[in-house]
Amino acid sequence: MAIGIFDSGLGGLTVYDAIRKQMPDLDTVYLGDHKHAPYGVRDVDDIYRCTTQSVQILFDQGCDLVILACNTASAAALRRIQEHWLTEDKRVLGVFVPMIEALTERQWGDNSPPRQVAVEHVALFATPATVSSRAFQRELAFRAIGVDVEAQACGGVVDAIEDGDFILAEALVQSHVDALHRKMPHPQAAILGCTHYPLMHDAFQKALGPEVKIFSQADLVAQSLEDYLQRHPDKLGAATDRKFLTTGDPVKVSQRATQFLKRPMQFEAA
Repeated sequence: MAIGIFDSGLGGLTVYDAIRKQMPDLDTVYLGDHKHAPYGVRDVDDIYRCTTQSVQILFDQGCDLVILACNTASAAALRRIQEHWLTEDKRVLGVFVPMIEALTERQWGDNSPPRQVAVEHVALFATPATVSSRAFQRELAFRAIGVDVEAQACGGVVDAIEDGDFILAEALVQSHVDALHRKMPHPQAAILGCTHYPLMHDAFQKALGPEVKIFSQADLVAQSLEDYLQRHPDKLGAATDRKFLTTGDPVKVSQRATQFLKRPMQFEAA
């Protein structure tokens, strides 16, 4: 049985890879909406339209559960999708929940009043659309008090990674961390709020310093998904394949994905 994994581009492959390692027997259908990438510079309505179109493709592939392995889509479209678009037999989950759970050390269903957590100064690195949505700050405020979150929009990083230009990506990471430091000189923790950014984990760590704890999403999402599927086995869809789809050029996307994960990847047209 398979689940769907969606991202605007290649970043969701970090989530796919973590899920594959956590649950090697789980089949998946991955879809990258490369035709409309990047999402991080689009407006909310445009992100919602692109996301629902892509999620429908995965539903049509037989996936009853879809993971939005895209922070921009999770921030700008997920709540609207869950409240106004989904039917009862389908589920769409985002990547924010596992991160919030890890940072606050409490389960999502814990509705007790907000309380103090271990960190007070948190840096959030994300796309411009994720930063402007303030979705992370909103969800964190429901569960924690006394946490100062300073968000830094990381323009250009996703494009550089998608183009395979990691020298440029590393330079941009350093630039964005420098900008963050001007606003928050001593963060205790950092959130890599884009599924592309785990590929730049070492660059972020180097720029931030070894004392800053970095929360990266891929492994947290994989662990959370395994727990969810144990509690909701009915959400495993009818698809029984592991495939990779793109709305863009399959040849170009396959080449970039191979470079991205450093092993052969073959994408098909969605």
